Amino acid sequence: MRVLALVIVLAIGTAFLAAFVIRQFLFSKGTDALSLLIKRGKTQLAIKSAKQLISKDPKNAEARYYLGLAYAAEKKEDLAYREFKALSQLSIEGKGIPEMEYRQTLAQLYVSNREPEEALKEYLLLIKLMPKKGDYYYQAGKLFTELGKPDRGREYLEKAAELSPNDGNIYFELGVLLYKAKKALDAKAVLERALRFQKDKAQAKTWYYLGKLQKDVKDYAGALISFDKAAEEPEYRLRALVERGGSFMSMNEFGKAVPVLEKAVTAISDESSQDSLYARYFLGLCYEKGREIDRALAQWEKVYSEKKGFRDVGEKLSQYQDIKAERGSGGIKKYITAGSADFLELCKSIVEDAMGLSVQNARPVPGGGEVLAVEGKGGGDWQSTRKIPRLIRFYRSNDPAGEEEIRSILDDAREQNIPKAALVASGGFSQAALDFANNRPVELFGREKLRSMLHKAAQ
Repeated sequence: MRVLALVIVLAIGTAFLAAFVIRQFLFSKGTDALSLLIKRGKTQLAIKSAKQLISKDPKNAEARYYLGLAYAAEKKEDLAYREFKALSQLSIEGKGIPEMEYRQTLAQLYVSNREPEEALKEYLLLIKLMPKKGDYYYQAGKLFTELGKPDRGREYLEKAAELSPNDGNIYFELGVLLYKAKKALDAKAVLERALRFQKDKAQAKTWYYLGKLQKDVKDYAGALISFDKAAEEPEYRLRALVERGGSFMSMNEFGKAVPVLEKAVTAISDESSQDSLYARYFLGLCYEKGREIDRALAQWEKVYSEKKGFRDVGEKLSQYQDIKAERGSGGIKKYITAGSADFLELCKSIVEDAMGLSVQNARPVPGGGEVLAVEGKGGGDWQSTRKIPRLIRFYRSNDPAGEEEIRSILDDAREQNIPKAALVASGGFSQAALDFANNRPVELFGREKLRSMLHKAAQ
């Protein structure tokens, strides 16, 4: 026990002696010792010592500089920023502060604290001090672009590329700038050049913007490949999948878009982000196209809970509220969600049981179905029996039918020598459609009339 106690006492004494020696060294060497401590990773001791020096002399520029460096080394950027900001009010001329390192660190801190104007001033000073360093032009180019001066940004980025021709990040920033300036061909060439010099992970952002460019010019095949590559990296996975799904939607390949957008939804970590909102909104549109209204509503409700004013999601929920309220598989819900074959049977049932007409023929048309019928029950060819025929078209979009739909059915009826026409639309009719149909041989059945006819047909 005595030996153990002696060892403990010696250890404590040694620690106190070491601390005393270091303290004496620091005060004898001043700020020179701070630099040495930071290089050796003893940042806590450097912070403590710098604070003591500043308490004695608040205008000690060297102490503030090394205190800021020590904070930066410990990832305490807010504290590092505070010290460098205070240092910027003092003169560093003739002090033991390396100006290049100081200004570079200060510029980076300005960027991280969202002071682009101040950061730009520092990088422009650095360019004057070292006019051949490409990184300074690169940083200045990004800041000019951020500050709404893309022409100056392009000028500096092109100079950066000239000085650092193998830096893929420079070409990426320049390519994005050109893309946003609607210079598609130039942007494509520069982004493809960026891929040659970037490593695998860094390529994701370039593939993403290359895909957006290809999608804009309707090169969907190329865009799908680019977005697929971008999605390999977690950072770009969600937004790349949303864009990939959107590409399929632009091609009217809604069935192919669904699994892609479902993957996007599973990748959501922040429901309130724009990418998350678009993932669910687009997936809802695809479900709507496939007549899976309940699944569409589930996606839109999640979007609405995060952002009520997002696109037309509130309007869509309002349009489908009666469907959501229905129970079972009848009524408007069945009319909108039924498969193609079942929908035609439902149309025929409405014509026969609710309208009291005799069905002659039925066929699918884009957005719904069409029935040729004659007045009165019973069979027989209307052309031979002289029964008055009617052409009846059924639409099941939740958007109001417009004047174009009225013109279409009247033109088709005229070509077939059919004197009467009717249009049934679950979304109702626009005012322009109602005005156009007035005094024309077409009868319109909106949502409420359709609901009544469905009820009558079911009875």
